[in-house]
Amino acid sequence: MHIHRNIGEHGELLGQNGRFEGEILFMHKQQSFNFQRAILGGKRSKVVIGQVCVVLGLAALFFVGGMGSSVVKAFAQSSCSDGAHAYVVVDGDTLAGIAAHYHVDWQTVASANHLDDPNLILPGQTICISSTGVSVSHAGAIGHANLFPAGQCTWWADQRYHELTGVYVPWTTNADAWEWTARAREFHWHVSSKPTVGAIMDLQPWVQGAYEYGHVAVVEKILSNGHVLASNMNWGGNGSHVVDVEFTPASGVTFITY
Repeated sequence: MHIHRNIGEHGELLGQNGRFEGEILFMHKQQSFNFQRAILGGKRSKVVIGQVCVVLGLAALFFVGGMGSSVVKAFAQSSCSDGAHAYVVVDGDTLAGIAAHYHVDWQTVASANHLDDPNLILPGQTICISSTGVSVSHAGAIGHANLFPAGQCTWWADQRYHELTGVYVPWTTNADAWEWTARAREFHWHVSSKPTVGAIMDLQPWVQGAYEYGHVAVVEKILSNGHVLASNMNWGGNGSHVVDVEFTPASGVTFITY
């Protein structure tokens, strides 16, 4: 078979269209190289991939913040055992505050939810509250600042309760220590003869060492003998120093929670 090739005026080998075949081959390889670079490994491909990741990330945030919130809520409702109340944590919540709202102690809530660090709860997290510990929700008022004289037992009780729950008591007048139980009922707070950790303990005058104005303190621990260990200010000659003292739940002693 005879192969016909075009020869240029200087003896170079030409293709059918008269172009130098070496130039055609070089152009073909260059185009192939550019194509592979664009598809497989160039800097542009990396930038595009990064942009795709950002877009997908924003889409995920939109999903969670928008229509995804209904999914989160639905999950929260189904993630607790039958009969338990599912509470979804919001920014600013504390475990003690959540527990106080449902009139249970925070240790019980922490144990039931397997929380290794009770101080670490996150917005969107579901906290399960046993139905046996849930009370009917009320519209009790709350205070917005501690207006009691610094150094008094009333100041410490309000301050410590706020530290534990994020809530101040709303009563600021007719509010000597012995009056706190009646004032709590007027403001629709919960008053009980049974102590819980974090509750405000109110002693009536002349009960367990209190004087004529009564005394308030905050329960820090319930002891194995049923007594409570409460933190106090202006007790036993200690002035503004905070001291822990053991008290007995008995007549003339009430425990106040929001």
